Amino acid sequence: MSELVARTGRHQQRYEDGYRLIAGCIPFRFRNMEENSGETSEKIVEVLMINSTSGPGLLFPKGGWENDETVKEAAIREAIEEAGVRGDIVHFLGHYLFKSKTLRDEFSPEGLCRAAMFALLVKEELECWPEQSLRRRSWLTVPEAIQCCRHPWMRQALEEGFLKWHDSGMTSTMNCED
Repeated sequence: MSELVARTGRHQQRYEDGYRLIAGCIPFRFRNMEENSGETSEKIVEVLMINSTSGPGLLFPKGGWENDETVKEAAIREAIEEAGVRGDIVHFLGHYLFKSKTLRDEFSPEGLCRAAMFALLVKEELECWPEQSLRRRSWLTVPEAIQCCRHPWMRQALEEGFLKWHDSGMTSTMNCED
């Protein structure tokens, strides 16, 4: 069995017009809701969040999009590295702009970032993953996740991207560059 290792460093990072390009996802699953009689009544959606390594609140997996991968591959890699889940990208949620307090370099001196966010249907939770000593996973309902979300741009991706797509019946197809 090969051991999973997280990528580090920024030598392969993608930049565009002064923005560091980020790929991320909102991992989700469906859970059966039981009524008092023990019968299954409906399925509810839960999203997976991880703790931040630099402060309070919860996050969705995300990280730098590198030169040797597509944006979808980068989002899937971040889900594995940070949250220890594998799954299928099922919808592009949009691009979200934010300013990083810690990710400033010669190519993005102001820390500007543009994140491509996707919905990732979780198929497998890994027992071991690269950042498991740093991260805790939490499955939450969407309202719980909105309350716990650390960054406003991630909350926007959840409310305006994921929730809008979910409420529309999850019928639209992928429409994003590879």
